Amino acid sequence: MDEQAALDIVSGFVDAAGDDAAVVDGTAFTIDMLHETTDFPPGTTRYTAGWRAVGASLSDVAAMGGDASAAVAVYGAPEFADDELAAFLDGASDVCEGVGAEYVGGDLDGHDEFTVASAAIGDVERPVGRGGASSGEKVAVTGTLGRSATAVALFDAGETERANDLFCFEPRVAAGRALAEHATAMMDSSDGLARSLHQLAAASDCGFAVEGDRVPVDESVREVTADPLDTAVTFGEDFELVVTLPADSVTAARAASPTPLSVVGEVTDSGVTLDGEPLADRGWTH
Repeated sequence: MDEQAALDIVSGFVDAAGDDAAVVDGTAFTIDMLHETTDFPPGTTRYTAGWRAVGASLSDVAAMGGDASAAVAVYGAPEFADDELAAFLDGASDVCEGVGAEYVGGDLDGHDEFTVASAAIGDVERPVGRGGASSGEKVAVTGTLGRSATAVALFDAGETERANDLFCFEPRVAAGRALAEHATAMMDSSDGLARSLHQLAAASDCGFAVEGDRVPVDESVREVTADPLDTAVTFGEDFELVVTLPADSVTAARAASPTPLSVVGEVTDSGVTLDGEPLADRGWTH
């Protein structure tokens, strides 16, 4: 059973499942788990792991339009080294500080591989889920896509310093708050743009037509692949926001967002296409 099949089972038992975070009484909260073998390539520092693990949860709050306030993490490892634990806590604290949140602790646990479970909460006045997109609207993404793909390639090549820098992404909390005033649907791109579009299409009962030359491919991607567009669209783990909004709201949304916003296509009645051809549901697999 793959991850999506497992999620389908969960949604059959939990009515509220399906968005990036749950919202209860104006509070968004979420939880994530990352493993060394699937999420932290060799050369990933504990500082980067702390930043990235907690950042993933902060990104989920951002995707709901929430104002992240706090995060915690469970640090599991075969052994506890004081320098590694301190570096992890520094990374977790710094990513929280960068979005105006606070890292408030967590738990320690012995584990056969380095594993982190992180959770974050935040206030949300206007929650934005995945199910509100309508045909005729625009679909846009924040920032650029492909940084994590470049980072993984650099880890493989032994260029760990630059790879760690690229892996420390900025959770789009401020952008999420700003875009919530205009968005009809939103999620983060942790699974990749292609898979995110398929998930939004399923939740909103719609389709998407994306134009390749409008996708904001990160310049670094061109260094590591012969097909930067495909890599940027399908690799995932970039934690940008994918948002739908009315065409007449694009200008205001761009002005409000502290992060550049690129319109990459339109919401359609059905199907997910890239330059007129079917776009497969490919992306990051945990």
